[in-house]
Amino acid sequence: MENNEERNEKPGKEKPKRSFNFYWIYGIIILVILSINLFQYGGGMVKISPTEYQKMLEDGDVQRIVVVNDQTVKVFIKKDKLQEEPHKDKIKGSPISGDNVVGPHYAFNMGTSDVIKDRIVKDAERMKVPYEYETQDNWGREILNWVIFFGIMIAIWIFVMRRIGGGGGPGGQIFNIGKSRAQVFEGGKSTNVTFNDVAGLAEAKEELQEIVDFLKTPKKYTDLGAKIPKGALLVGPPGTGKTLLAKAIAGEANVPFFSLSGSDFVEMFVGVGASRVRDLFKQAKEKAPAIIFIDEIDAVGRARGRGVSMGANDERENTLNQLLTEMDGFGTNSGVILIGATNRADVLDRALLRAGRFDRQIFVDMPDLNERMAIFEVHLKPLKLDTSSVDVEFLAKQTPGFSGADIANICNEAALIAARKKKLSVEKQDFLDAVDRVIGGLEKKNKIITKEEKNAIAYHEAGHATVSWLVEHASPLVKVTIVPRGRSLGAAWYLPEERHLTTTEQMEDEICAALGGRAAEDVMFGKVSTGALSDLEKVTKQAFAMVTMYGLNPRLGNISYYDSSGQNEYQFGKPYSERTAQTIDEEVSGIVEAQYQRAKRILTENKDKLTALATQLLVKEVIFKEDLEKIFGDRPFVKPETTSTTRANGNGGAAEHVSEEGTNDATV
Repeated sequence: MENNEERNEKPGKEKPKRSFNFYWIYGIIILVILSINLFQYGGGMVKISPTEYQKMLEDGDVQRIVVVNDQTVKVFIKKDKLQEEPHKDKIKGSPISGDNVVGPHYAFNMGTSDVIKDRIVKDAERMKVPYEYETQDNWGREILNWVIFFGIMIAIWIFVMRRIGGGGGPGGQIFNIGKSRAQVFEGGKSTNVTFNDVAGLAEAKEELQEIVDFLKTPKKYTDLGAKIPKGALLVGPPGTGKTLLAKAIAGEANVPFFSLSGSDFVEMFVGVGASRVRDLFKQAKEKAPAIIFIDEIDAVGRARGRGVSMGANDERENTLNQLLTEMDGFGTNSGVILIGATNRADVLDRALLRAGRFDRQIFVDMPDLNERMAIFEVHLKPLKLDTSSVDVEFLAKQTPGFSGADIANICNEAALIAARKKKLSVEKQDFLDAVDRVIGGLEKKNKIITKEEKNAIAYHEAGHATVSWLVEHASPLVKVTIVPRGRSLGAAWYLPEERHLTTTEQMEDEICAALGGRAAEDVMFGKVSTGALSDLEKVTKQAFAMVTMYGLNPRLGNISYYDSSGQNEYQFGKPYSERTAQTIDEEVSGIVEAQYQRAKRILTENKDKLTALATQLLVKEVIFKEDLEKIFGDRPFVKPETTSTTRANGNGGAAEHVSEEGTNDATV
């Protein structure tokens, strides 16, 4: 391979011109100042001390002296003494050549003392050395000093102005603080992303493609009396592809595209946010038709009208007011479309969401099975795969509830794992290990665990596996492991169903399976440990959701205290009375305890199988569905096949339980 020097020396290829470096001017100024100080005595004079002059005078080397401006004494040495020591070496080593015969040869400053001045004159008269007085006007030097001084000041002023005027990188933008910080894609500059690069999200792409098509061929729509939508809001969980869709719009629309984040409007100075909104829309209107994309719009679009103690902010609200005004002030043919993205639509101001501002709200959901397959196809393209073992449909089924960002991370982790194992291609097992790595954390086989702790962990995980196998609506088991991962000491991995609706029986079975670990410890050892923290956290949330959100409790009836608008976030009081709160606590406790006793009953009836499973787990450390079938036989409940139209409920994952060390236990 040719190096850079060889490529630069190719004939017919001009070398790039180097830009002038402004710092050379600073270097020249410094050299001039040093030169003035160095040659301040002019000619070939060497600076000496009065003591050295006195010795030269006593030795008879001085021919004459000249007192300049009653301050400096110029010393002329006799010609026959110039070739003798010490004059020969001193003058030769001076800044001016040592061939200076005429002189003056030396100079020194006598200071301001009249005593010293009189002594120098008297010594010259005593040694019969001629002396004379001379007055010199140093206008040139003074002018040069003033020019250099003002030049340095001007250079510093220019440098500071460039920095604070926006040309100096992070330190700039003081004078441009009210200007928009949007990144503009136009004139050939593109994101290089199209709708073909966005897998899944068919419904969202269809609505956004219509907006792009309107900008390209408006006549098709205006002939029918249609108007271009003024705004579209992308709403969905993190990692589902909202920003990727915006990049695709920028790559497809072929119109100026302004991209910025909601936090770009936020500044410590009052009025800056509103000023930036005005400047942004001014630029967009000048380049219309254009698209403005504001990512994480909830940073400036939160609901107004609350007190400071509840999260209100006058500056942010002023910015939102200006944004509302600009959006509502569009003319029909202004051609400026605003696209926003957020995963917190519940906290946005209602005035921002109304028709005429955001005409369309596009929900970008978690991908279903078919969409995950399409996403895998996109991210598997750059990988070198073992086609005989890697099945895209199998990978999609192993990742319910995963977002597009999660799938991209799994593909990258699989490639890293394969490279770590020095494989020539990425295999199926690498993807399974990547799923484990992303969900459970890094495997820690060398973690120090006592024999008693390992035994308790094995029975804990075996309890989960046993109960989930013997209850009807628990998620199908994938594998059970007691190998530590991340902070967890063991885990039971499930493959949740992708469903829209969940019944009371399904939630109760899930609670029962989650409590199987603690129930197993109670049945086998007569005592429990702190390893069930994640289980208790999970079942408590599920039980509260059954009672307070979904209306699945007969005692409270068909009542929900859930607020989808998010308004209750800033309220100190509860939306129910103390008596109702007591009822809720009693019902939640009743649900959890009933399922705990149910789990203990199931494990007591199958104690021999629980022991066999735990023993096998202690030997193998990792067991799979096939191992449970050998101990328990076929599962008595046959699950219906998941159809291709079902969706993940957003709460699933490949691991439903992770038993962790001490009180740091948490569900993944």
